[in-house]
Amino acid sequence: MVLDVRNIEALAAELAPLHPADILKRAQQEYPADLAISFSGAEDVVLIDMAWRNKLPFRVFTLDTARLHAQTYRFLDTVREKYAVEIEAYFPQPDAVQQLVRTKGYFSFYNEGHEECCAIRKVEPLRRALAGLRAYVTGQRRDQSPGTRAEIPTVQLDTGFSLPGQDLVKFNPLANWSSGKVWQYIREHEVPYNPLHDIGFRSIGCEPCTRATNPGEHEREGRWWWEEATKRECGIHIINLGNQ
Repeated sequence: MVLDVRNIEALAAELAPLHPADILKRAQQEYPADLAISFSGAEDVVLIDMAWRNKLPFRVFTLDTARLHAQTYRFLDTVREKYAVEIEAYFPQPDAVQQLVRTKGYFSFYNEGHEECCAIRKVEPLRRALAGLRAYVTGQRRDQSPGTRAEIPTVQLDTGFSLPGQDLVKFNPLANWSSGKVWQYIREHEVPYNPLHDIGFRSIGCEPCTRATNPGEHEREGRWWWEEATKRECGIHIINLGNQ
């Protein structure tokens, strides 16, 4: 039976003290046929590993922007092979990419901001990925971005991607975990991770918009570093900015 979305805040409070694996189990119980894990980085593969170890049936999707690092593509295949899971890749619409590149070039985001490029390469594909789902799981953590993610709950309504007449529920099982806790789990359970992490990349997105961070810098300093920190969301987590 699908949960009553009117009680979403109460559910978030109930799930907050639980281990992420138990939150995953609850998500699967609530949405056995309409749930998927959104996969891109270290946090997300931890969730895949937890689901796999607990023998939970799960789907996985990823957004292939066509501008990822070569290491990221190899990482995706490593995860697919280790967990014997099909990774449902969603790509940007070719016509939209062609129009952007023809009119503004390959690197317009350095001058005009990343929103337009991310809308084409991430946001629109995510809408297609979520269209057949009632709920999905992300690896967001509160300590990832003090400016935009400090208040994310363990579960919420995703008002940015809900369809008319159909609420979309977003589970964030790792919301209360720190980066250190994630990496402790990765080491202890021999979870595969993107090799870019070994050379200073702490938060990994598209190749032109991601750099290694320096000692003392927050992990999100390596994303869209030419913009203000308050704007460092690509649009797939638009509700973090307070936009409905």
